[in-house]
Amino acid sequence: MFDVKKQTLTLVPEKGRPETLGAECDAEGTNFALFSDHAERLELCLYDDEGRNEIARFDLPQMEGGIWFGYVQGAGPGQVYGYRVHGPYAPEQGHRFNPAKLLLDPYAREIRGPLQWDDALFGYPVGGLDLERDDRDSAPFMPKAVVADPAFDWDADRTLSHPWEKTVIYEAHVKGLTMRHPDIPEDDRGTFQGLASQPVLDHLTKLGVTAIELLPIHFFAQDRHLIEKGLSNYWGYNSLGFFAPNAPYLKTGRIREVKEAVKRFHAAGIEVILDVVYNHTAEGSELGPTLSFRGIDNASYYMLAENPRHCFDTTGCGNTLNIAHPMVLRMVLDSLRYWVQVCHVDGFRFDLASTLGRESSGFEREGAFFNAIRQDPVLSQVKLIAEPWDIGDGGYQVGGFPWPFREWNDKFRDDTRAFWRRDDALAPRLSQRLLGSPTQFDHSRRPATSSINFLAAHDGFTLWDTVSYNEKHNDANSENGADGHSNNLSHNLGAEGPTDDQGINTARIRRAKAMLATLILSQGVPMLLAGDEIGQSQQGNNNAYAQDNELAWIDWSNPRTELADTVAALIALRQELALSTADFAGGESLKAGWWHPEGRWMEDADWHDPQAGTLALHMERAERPALLIVLNRGDDATLTLPEGDWHRRADTSTEQGRLADGTEHGKVGLGWQSVTLFEKA
Repeated sequence: MFDVKKQTLTLVPEKGRPETLGAECDAEGTNFALFSDHAERLELCLYDDEGRNEIARFDLPQMEGGIWFGYVQGAGPGQVYGYRVHGPYAPEQGHRFNPAKLLLDPYAREIRGPLQWDDALFGYPVGGLDLERDDRDSAPFMPKAVVADPAFDWDADRTLSHPWEKTVIYEAHVKGLTMRHPDIPEDDRGTFQGLASQPVLDHLTKLGVTAIELLPIHFFAQDRHLIEKGLSNYWGYNSLGFFAPNAPYLKTGRIREVKEAVKRFHAAGIEVILDVVYNHTAEGSELGPTLSFRGIDNASYYMLAENPRHCFDTTGCGNTLNIAHPMVLRMVLDSLRYWVQVCHVDGFRFDLASTLGRESSGFEREGAFFNAIRQDPVLSQVKLIAEPWDIGDGGYQVGGFPWPFREWNDKFRDDTRAFWRRDDALAPRLSQRLLGSPTQFDHSRRPATSSINFLAAHDGFTLWDTVSYNEKHNDANSENGADGHSNNLSHNLGAEGPTDDQGINTARIRRAKAMLATLILSQGVPMLLAGDEIGQSQQGNNNAYAQDNELAWIDWSNPRTELADTVAALIALRQELALSTADFAGGESLKAGWWHPEGRWMEDADWHDPQAGTLALHMERAERPALLIVLNRGDDATLTLPEGDWHRRADTSTEQGRLADGTEHGKVGLGWQSVTLFEKA
């Protein structure tokens, strides 16, 4: 490995190459390449190991196709660097070049140092017009890129490629999952080292989840307005570097820590899926700071309004990444391939994915981004999940994405919450959710695993808060309660928040178990929010994006173990019974019917009963025993079983969340607020 401090740094123009963007090192030095179609000159600034003192500066001497490049002999792994880009400062033409601003390489693999908010980070005088250029040097306040060491021993590790029919996803936050875990060493908490620790792996293995989906791990910037309020960006949907992990999540500061974590998850049979944010960046609107893309080539990297002085914003975050530009699209694809090929991750969840499909005519399911993904020999082979909406016109696209994408299905969340809340006329809608939402997804040869079903996600109430609060309680966000949506479809069952009333607490447990069973026993792909299996509460805060503290970190000190036992038992049963299929009901592999508690098939009139509280799905599967999944949202009830010998395999109304196998004949009792699964002998 290079000792950066002892190397003589020399620009060798004849060795520079434009093919690979970013900083790629070999045994003698590093090739630097950066795309900027409208720049007039690029300077590469090299820094000491701490990133404080500039030790060399070179003009990148060559440019082809908008890619500026140069080879620096003596620059190796650990070399700290940044760019200064020269060109017109002409906001009314969409150009905001300013060489006084040190810029982060979009392809940086590692990043050193924090972003320290100062007015010098802005390309114009803060408080004045953005038409005037600010010439203060931003370097002292900027994080810097680091040339990464590519060496890592993967042994035989590779992506796992679990079938979607077997997949159970666990959405988690690197820091939030580990910060309060008593069995993780204190100095490992909040890092990838803690994330892949044995206590976490043991917990996930015991539950039976097959994939962990991590909230954004890309390097992101803290929001200035949050810091000034004493808060911070917790979720991380504010990306600035698409190739580098967020530095605070690394105990060692090195990318190899991520690789080691992925390797440990794979050894435990668990896939790693990354939540990625390619729809916008941390630079915000045209009045935001100049940190990277804006100063490199604003008119190429961002979608601009009809008046190019302004950003075109479909994300609500100030800007929209211009995926329609071929080099911006290339950057996104390069980033995705990097995480798969170099870091061995198993898939991606795309934040506000409708934005990625926006072209001149609006959302286009056959657009350039989706077509590029589908034909890519690497990316088409991994798990791809869309958050199928953004805030722009026509942005809500649940069911509108092409294969092989799967989609978050908020209709499952809303209808399941409303059904168990005992809202009227929910049986027809919930019948759709139990069968994989065919109205939304049974088209264009898409499989029944297209729907990612969930009860709760990072954005919104946790499951326990859904059964504990009628209203959101977001005072800690310092936004006077104006943030966070109000349609939570929740019910506190008699008291707002924590209570000592045993009857209310018992009812909450019963409802939470029933909702978890609905999730795990439905067609589609179940996704659990980390902590829901132990009754995690955020004290009614349904928008904890700024709560990087004990409000949002999972509290392992007093887990509701009966929920975890129920989840583990139901996931095991789901896998044992091969409950999920790729085919929608109606084909040879799966036939579905609806059984009335009175002992007959449901009729049209039954579906119009707004008070119908018991829903029984009868499933016949090729070469497998028939199943009957019964949801009883009301009081204790009686069900007359179909003909034959039926065994009760699961029942959320029991203490353990399940019963031993036992033969049932004729009429059977259904516990209040319960889900029961019967298997035919």
